[in-house]
Amino acid sequence: MEPVLITEKVALIRLGVSLVLGALIGAERRIHNHPAGSRTFMLICMGATLATLASIYICQTNPNLLNGDPGRIAAQILTGIGFIGAGLIIKGNDGVSGLTTAACIFMAAVIGVAVGVGMLLVASAVTVVVVLILWSSYVSKKPGSDS
Repeated sequence: MEPVLITEKVALIRLGVSLVLGALIGAERRIHNHPAGSRTFMLICMGATLATLASIYICQTNPNLLNGDPGRIAAQILTGIGFIGAGLIIKGNDGVSGLTTAACIFMAAVIGVAVGVGMLLVASAVTVVVVLILWSSYVSKKPGSDS
């Protein structure tokens, strides 16, 4: 695979793809009345994509940069998303809630990173799988059950 230089055009295309993929996950969450919806997932996915693109761009435009490592920003994206996800998980008398939303936010961020590095097909396929997993829980849910 030939390396692609990050230009403004490449960045805008990837951000557009990221917006659509985040919107797909968010739409599923919104349709089923979960607290985090389309806007949240679009922002998370695009934010992860933009941070990844910026990280690659810094190393691309500063070849003499010592210790330049685009992977560092991607790692910090996931750390930050972990804190957001932890804030969504609530333990109550009825058990734990928010785990699926937290996992979806994590997946949206990882999908955003994948788009940022140019893995558009993989990110798109994973988005479809995430949405299918989420939809399958409603299809398999029996009336009157809370799972």
